[in-house]
Amino acid sequence: MARHNSFGGFPGGGQPNLQQMMKQAQKLQQQMTDMTEQLDSAVYEASSGGGMVSVTINGTHEVQSITINPQVVDPDDVEMLQDLIIAAVNEAVRKSAEDREATMSAIPGLGNLGGLF
Repeated sequence: MARHNSFGGFPGGGQPNLQQMMKQAQKLQQQMTDMTEQLDSAVYEASSGGGMVSVTINGTHEVQSITINPQVVDPDDVEMLQDLIIAAVNEAVRKSAEDREATMSAIPGLGNLGGLF
């Protein structure tokens, strides 16, 4: 009478090494924690209007600084200044998001989680 493998499909017909799998999962979790901390503290800078407005954010998208060239300050055209600030902030956020996605997808075993990070 043949033995039935209740775990069917594991290579070699044996049971998985649960202790090894747990160690790998803990290692992956630590890598993700380390990467997240590194990404959260990273600094991203972007500018708009040919450098007239510069914005610096951190990896959690908190604005750290905004620098405005006095030449772009026109009391008659505040809307243009607002648009330049928005463009610079959005570019800095885009850079941060791209860096986070590229960094997290590079962790072995994590693969691409479809923009989860």
